[in-house]
Amino acid sequence: MARIKFSSSIDLIKYPVTTIKTNLLLENNQYTFLVDPKLTKVSIKKAIEFLFDVNVIKVNSCNLPKKKRRVGQFTGVRPRYKKVIVKLAKDNKIDLFSTN
Repeated sequence: MARIKFSSSIDLIKYPVTTIKTNLLLENNQYTFLVDPKLTKVSIKKAIEFLFDVNVIKVNSCNLPKKKRRVGQFTGVRPRYKKVIVKLAKDNKIDLFSTN
C-alpha cells in the first residue's frame, strides 16, 4: 500500500456532489464528495476533519466505473473518481451552500 502525504490528500478531494439524492442525505447529516481513487477511508476521514473542522463518524466509498468519451474519431476515457459519503456527528455541519 502506497503512503500518501496528508498535505497532498487535501488536494485530492475534488468537489461535493449535489443531486436530489445527495440533498436528501443532508437531512441525515451525510455529505457526498468525489475524491481521487488512491485515497483510503482513513486518509479521507483525516482530510475532511482537517478541512471542515468536523468529527467524522463513518465513511462509505465506492469506485465509479470508467466512462468512454468520443470526440470525432478519437475515443478516450474520462477520469475515474471515487464517490464518498461521509457521516458526521450530530452537532457538526458543513456549510456547502452558505446563504450570506
